[in-house]
Amino acid sequence: MRGKSRFFNWFIGFFLLFLYAPAILLPVFAFNASSIVSFPLTGFTTEWFSVLLTNGTLHVAARNSLLIAITTAIFSTLLAVLAARASTRFSFFGRRSIMGFVMLPMVLPEIIIGVSLLVVIIQMGFELSLWSITMGHILICTPFCIAILSSAFMNLDKSLEEASFDLGQTRWNTFWLVIFPLVMPGIVASLLIAFTISLDEFIIAFFLAGTEPTLPVYIWGQLRFPAKLPSLMALGTVLLFVSIGLLLIADYFRRRGIRKTGIENTGGFL
Repeated sequence: MRGKSRFFNWFIGFFLLFLYAPAILLPVFAFNASSIVSFPLTGFTTEWFSVLLTNGTLHVAARNSLLIAITTAIFSTLLAVLAARASTRFSFFGRRSIMGFVMLPMVLPEIIIGVSLLVVIIQMGFELSLWSITMGHILICTPFCIAILSSAFMNLDKSLEEASFDLGQTRWNTFWLVIFPLVMPGIVASLLIAFTISLDEFIIAFFLAGTEPTLPVYIWGQLRFPAKLPSLMALGTVLLFVSIGLLLIADYFRRRGIRKTGIENTGGFL
């Protein structure tokens, strides 16, 4: 048993090293003084981060990505609130089939979604723009938001809602005064997850960008120029830490929502 446990620990260690080694090397080369990405390192510098501050094209792409990510997070969360509330609170014909169909973009390859959306948009006569990217991102982010919010709504105690009705509150007031505060951590987690997914998404943005690139598409275009690689390493480092930070915050609010609804469901004795 001890030998098997040791083998399992070594296996997990090598797997994590293989998985996260590229992410570890990214900030290492971002602070390397040489413009050539290779070992040995020649010194420490922050020059490549300074280059990011003077790149106007990068700023436009970053602004496009932020606009798309914020819009996607808001609309995906709104749609997810409606879907999660309906699927966890009410029973209706074909509920499982409908929710399975809604969650389908989580398992479909993004390249299939991107090509399909490109064909549909062109056939309908619309131009490729930031709004076409936003629609594609809403499509792929909504299932993730539903998964988060379904857990939040599922942990609610229905007796709290019934007590609100008994006190004369309408359904709308009950939602805002009772349900909404309890699921707020889940909503915040949903917003952050959708924002992170949209900010980092490349394939759909690549197909639907038109003449207005997002940040990942800009990075892809700059990879053709070896001289740009160190500044891209610096940019990747910034995106890496931003994404990790947002995911940690989202997970904190998700766990907080679970604890909060658990406390409410037990009458506040935990």
